[in-house]
Amino acid sequence: MQRPTYLQGAIDTATAALAGGVATVQEVHAAIARKPFSVLRAVPAVGDSSEAVRVVHDGITSLVYAGIGTAITVVGSAARVAAGLGVPDREPHAGSLADLAMAALNGFAGERLEREGNPLASRMSLRHAGRMVPLEHDALAAAFPTASPCVVVFVHGLASNESLWRFQSQRHYQNSDTTYGSRLERDLGYTAVYVRYNTGLHISDNGRQLSGLLECLVAEWPVPVEELVLVGHSMGGLVMRSATYYGTRCEWVRRVRHLFYLGSPHLGAPLEKAANVTAWLLGHFDTTRPFAKLLNRRSVGIKDLRFGSLRDEDWRGDLDALLVPRTGDVPLQEGAAHYFIAATVTRRRRHPVGVAIGDLLVREASALGGRVQRMEFPLENGRHFGPMNHLELLNHPDVYDQMHRWLSPSTPRAARPGSATVSDGLQLSRPRQDKQH
Repeated sequence: MQRPTYLQGAIDTATAALAGGVATVQEVHAAIARKPFSVLRAVPAVGDSSEAVRVVHDGITSLVYAGIGTAITVVGSAARVAAGLGVPDREPHAGSLADLAMAALNGFAGERLEREGNPLASRMSLRHAGRMVPLEHDALAAAFPTASPCVVVFVHGLASNESLWRFQSQRHYQNSDTTYGSRLERDLGYTAVYVRYNTGLHISDNGRQLSGLLECLVAEWPVPVEELVLVGHSMGGLVMRSATYYGTRCEWVRRVRHLFYLGSPHLGAPLEKAANVTAWLLGHFDTTRPFAKLLNRRSVGIKDLRFGSLRDEDWRGDLDALLVPRTGDVPLQEGAAHYFIAATVTRRRRHPVGVAIGDLLVREASALGGRVQRMEFPLENGRHFGPMNHLELLNHPDVYDQMHRWLSPSTPRAARPGSATVSDGLQLSRPRQDKQH
């Protein structure tokens, strides 16, 4: 059987979305129509005649919706056939609108894309210069001719891909190529590698896959790997933690020295909790139940963000039950330094707005890992930036400067500048004016 092209995959996705939309409208129509007919049926004078009208109504509407569904299927099938005739099958250019749209689609429907064999489903892979690099010695040597024994691995967040690490590079550096990775290569001699994965899958599935990728990377890297640094943004930080959990006995874990979590929702994300509550409420009424079903079709990866689920046992059961917490905590990897970076849209951490909405997507307490409640780490390993939003954590000079200080071998651990005191419990920082580096 011939593999579908990217264009055919896009057509399949659009066809399924249209068909699903029509089905939702039909269910809402039926739920609304049942109300007056049930009232009329109880009236003795019109009960029998109203039942006859209901049967005619249901028959006509069923035929109409069936016709619309058939038309969508026929048109989609015709477009799919046409798309396979002489159209080059090319992966979207890295960073293009099509590439970013595919990343977003994976975030919201990645599980279904993979289950259906849709080519738009992203695979766990190593990326360089906009293309996948096979985890083989020769391929890695060709892609990284000056490979360092110190490797920094970047893991993106939900509905994203590796292109987003260049976010606002033009604004901060007057070019489109400067990232945390390029600066760490220049300043500290690391080799930066980037991971792409399907963010619609369970975090635990991606954690296992990332562990396997890193094991192959260490085994096939052109020079012996002495140090691994992992940097994860948002969901990426949770995938990193899951990978260390499932890779406990693997060789690559022994090489990990530093892990950075940039706005990662260790205790869950408020938007996913709100979506869970909204769908639960909508499901209690006939006329809104179809919308609950539609909302509950969001990916399992998104649902894992409700409480930061890292293991299979954390999400087993009814994923749509009302705010059912995960089963337990996953300890931080021993033998490595962990750094938690949080942001708020307000300058002050404790401003009511900053406390309520954090960086717009993740609250500060969640990004800092619940230091007091669940995960103990040195006070100087947590840092707050404000005003700053969730996406700005991907590529900001102030965040990089803090990462550089933590990684710099010239600064002894206990004497690094800006260490927090017990009284404030956390370093505070306000982004300075943009400047060129």
